[in-house]
Amino acid sequence: MQFVALAQGFMMDVSAFQQLVSRITEEIDGIPLGSALESHLNAQHGAGSELYEQLVEACKTGVREGWLCNREGGGIRYGRVLKATEATHGFSVDVVDMQDIAGPHHVHPNGEIDLIMPLTADACFDGRPAGWCVYEAGSAHAPTVTRGRALVLYLLPQGAIQFSPVASATAAA
Repeated sequence: MQFVALAQGFMMDVSAFQQLVSRITEEIDGIPLGSALESHLNAQHGAGSELYEQLVEACKTGVREGWLCNREGGGIRYGRVLKATEATHGFSVDVVDMQDIAGPHHVHPNGEIDLIMPLTADACFDGRPAGWCVYEAGSAHAPTVTRGRALVLYLLPQGAIQFSPVASATAAA
């Protein structure tokens, strides 16, 4: 199995990453996005669990090797590594690398599932520490990392995301 712990010498590439992420997307396929799913993910696959640690190492490897977070804008490194397909049970997969910054405001038409992976011990994403965060369909936010640097893996049902229009600098106050 390609997705076992990287410390055991297995290679991580996009294909192996997809297999690893699919362990989660298969488990949650068809489950409504909300607080019950968030509780389940944190109880079963939260910070310190085997799967969480495998995902952290896979993401660090992908960033280091350049196949994750291979774009940059506004001080944020980001990238969509997997489109929403049957292999990912209809979820797209994006990973961002943020440090003490707020990202662009957006709406989650179908919800959003985030895996928070602090690279700085106390880093938080939207005020939350290491672990899972689930936003319901129709929710919105300006994703924000505080107290350091974190990688955040986003699972978006059907890849749906709507970025809010940027306010004009000349708009009347």
